[in-house]
Amino acid sequence: MTHILVVDDQPNIVDMLATVLRFHGFAVDTAGTAAEALARAAECRPDLVLLDVMLPDGDGRDVCRQLDGPAVVFLTARDAREDVIAGLTYGGDDWITKPFDVDVLLARVRAVLRRAGAAPVADRMLRYADLELDPDTLDVRRAGAPLQLSPTELKLLRYFLQNPGRVLSRPQILRAVWEYDVEAGSNVVDTYVGYLRRKLDRLGPPLLVTHRGFGYALREAKP
Repeated sequence: MTHILVVDDQPNIVDMLATVLRFHGFAVDTAGTAAEALARAAECRPDLVLLDVMLPDGDGRDVCRQLDGPAVVFLTARDAREDVIAGLTYGGDDWITKPFDVDVLLARVRAVLRRAGAAPVADRMLRYADLELDPDTLDVRRAGAPLQLSPTELKLLRYFLQNPGRVLSRPQILRAVWEYDVEAGSNVVDTYVGYLRRKLDRLGPPLLVTHRGFGYALREAKP
């Protein structure tokens, strides 16, 4: 799986980019400072770094010069010609100005990865047991049979497929799927897990396991 490190000191941008990239099949790590970016890059060895230029503890272009190996796409509000030239001179592979169109960003990330010869991004299928979801076409199949899901059911299934075997609490699911920050209205989680479970169970053994008092997990039930 192609690995991307997102570096920005604005949590809303980091969260949005991480969510979009994971949905499209990338593995994602994040950092909010120059020091954290270098530490995470050394640890996770990303194929590409989405790198903010203006970080609280340094200049992203200096970070770029210290990175060993990954392609770098700068993210910045600066759009002056000299800034772009400087960023590319420092070793950046592309320069994207904020605010940006997410689809354009994805296309440019893929283009940079192709030029860099990174691991192919073609197979981004999310799979668990006999269940699979194509994040590009949103086709869902179980045991080869197609499943028709609502948009919310798709988001819920995608979140489970991104966290196989892990017990996910209702607040975690609310934040990831409905973008709620509080537990109020958590019965919606139970309702939609029920909808999804019924559709999945028609085609095979149960895959959504309830952990009472904790939450739910995508896990093959023990006999």
